[in-house]
Amino acid sequence: MSITKTVDGRTGFVTLDNPPVNAIGQPMRQALLDAVTWAEQQDLDRVIVTGAGRAFAAGADAREFDGDPLEPHLPDVLDRIEKSFVPWIAAINGVALGGGAEIALACRMRIASPKAQIGLPEVTLGVVPGAGGTQRAMRLTGLETALEMVALGKPLRADEALKAGLIHAIEDDPVGAADMVNTEELSCVVPTWELPAPEHDEGAFAAIRETLAKRSPGQVAPLRAVDAVEKGLSLPFDEAMRLERATFLELKQGDQARALRHMFFAERAAKAPDDLPPAPTLTEVAVVGGGTMGAGIAYACLSARLAVTLLETDEDGVARAQANVGKLIDAGVSRGRLTEEAAQALRDRLTCTTDYSSAANAPLAIEAAFEDMAVKKEIFAKLDAALSPGAILATNTSYLDVDEIAASTKDPSRVLGLHFFAPAHIMRLLEIVKGAKTSPEALATGYALGKLLRKVPVLAGVCDGFIGNRIYSRYREAADTVFMDGSTPWEIDEAMEAFGYAMGPYEVADLSGLDIGYAARRRQDATRDPNRRYIPIADRMVELGKLGKKVGAGWYRYPGGGGKVEDPIVADLALEEAHFAGIERTEYSEDEIVERLVLAMINEAADVLAEGIAQSAADIDLVTVFGYGFPRWRGGLMHYADTLGVAHVVERITALQSEDPVAWKLSPVLANCAERNVTLADWTPA
Repeated sequence: MSITKTVDGRTGFVTLDNPPVNAIGQPMRQALLDAVTWAEQQDLDRVIVTGAGRAFAAGADAREFDGDPLEPHLPDVLDRIEKSFVPWIAAINGVALGGGAEIALACRMRIASPKAQIGLPEVTLGVVPGAGGTQRAMRLTGLETALEMVALGKPLRADEALKAGLIHAIEDDPVGAADMVNTEELSCVVPTWELPAPEHDEGAFAAIRETLAKRSPGQVAPLRAVDAVEKGLSLPFDEAMRLERATFLELKQGDQARALRHMFFAERAAKAPDDLPPAPTLTEVAVVGGGTMGAGIAYACLSARLAVTLLETDEDGVARAQANVGKLIDAGVSRGRLTEEAAQALRDRLTCTTDYSSAANAPLAIEAAFEDMAVKKEIFAKLDAALSPGAILATNTSYLDVDEIAASTKDPSRVLGLHFFAPAHIMRLLEIVKGAKTSPEALATGYALGKLLRKVPVLAGVCDGFIGNRIYSRYREAADTVFMDGSTPWEIDEAMEAFGYAMGPYEVADLSGLDIGYAARRRQDATRDPNRRYIPIADRMVELGKLGKKVGAGWYRYPGGGGKVEDPIVADLALEEAHFAGIERTEYSEDEIVERLVLAMINEAADVLAEGIAQSAADIDLVTVFGYGFPRWRGGLMHYADTLGVAHVVERITALQSEDPVAWKLSPVLANCAERNVTLADWTPA
């Protein structure tokens, strides 16, 4: 059932009822249109529309976007609601997003609960509001707020919406309050479409476009949303509505909208497999290691209302751990995300100690110590002895062999990897690494924690770097090759930022520290293919003490600890190494840089898929977007490869094999897709 209708006296009640979030599909649109006629035939003096459950309506049913528009169209339905002689009141009981917000804006009045939110996030799906959002919002709130809503997808809390003029009142019982509105008062409210558009403000439009250039480079929909608002200022309402609708219909079939829909559904599908046993109820966890990563994990767990026992090696370590978590809590207070009362509750749930027996009752322990196998085995031996036999033991290792760690315990089946990404309390990706003997119960526990922490969980197999770091290592190798053979770190960074990354690979390396990559390379020395070309420039950087931003110099210099500047010494290193290697350097264009780095990642990701390290191309998309900054609006790495076309990818990689047949060895998955004429998204093992 898409809506329910009831009558009490001369008041009609329409409840949007399409669990779980009352998505607005064709059946609901038709039911709403029928409800307008029903209300007029009943000679009602008002209709109160609200949502079943905790949402008013969380937007359109995105599954319809890939097909032809189905009648009745939402703009036509809302036109009937807005111009009906029976006025409608929106009783906004929860989130009203996208089409849900547009329903509310078309009503004569809007009354919201204190926890309601109203937003127009269509740009996050690569489109603009398509049922009046760009035109009605600005008539109610003015330009500045409306532009932020439609171009940034920024929702408003109930108090913000009231202040902006988007709603008329906030009430604990919005349905009851709507029923009590005086009939004469209701009849005097001017319908939104009859309100005048605000005056053009050149400064407001310049400011939002400047913001979008910084926050949404390369994205089409935000700028088109701004255009729709600006053009609508000088058009009659009905013409402005047609312009908005035409823009929506054009964008929804574009590559960016398809990519963003793909990510939307991939994220929605990221959850525990159905064949896992019921997840345990987690109330406490142990975290081993109170450094940056361990403190971030502990803070994330505390924020999810878990008690945390943070284990360290000595009293100095305990003090540092306490301070590291304390800084995160204090930052939450200073940024207004935590009240003092909430911050104290987090502190009260934290225990920092050297005594492993303090964590004896924890059903889950997460090791977040230094990337050293001997250190990790020692920690797992202590956890093995201190925790109950049924407790799950997880390692946060980024690269090391989870099976080797598990083999050092009495029961390897209770060991898995939980690879968080820094900063652990902010980054949403969680790689859940399944070892050879990891039990279903251990996996269920990992997924349960991910759900509590609101992470995007992706199942990974065991290999060096799992899914994300393995692909990223190839990305860095390709970048270093381009650098040595003819470019500079800043040219490479600028090219990847133009592609859509927030930062290029060299600035990222400076932030994380060049010593981390150096340690990883030394660990790989014994197993590195002697036929594979090795680029020594990063090693030279470490030898020179250029460890990154933390010391004021890495691939860039950071004078006074401030912004980055190019370092000619770094550029000279490539000239020296190219001379030593007998390489005649060439000049790469921005497009050539992007192509080489992206193709390198695609080829490596296809091998990850071939080996079963990743379960699907969509999982790789989630990892690259949520863990490594691949532009979401390109749909993730593998979706982007499919956009390019597998045949094109194979052709270009084959061409690059003439330079280096080892590094550019074509993945069998790509060859198989090309042979079978299937996409990476549809590839399955033979």
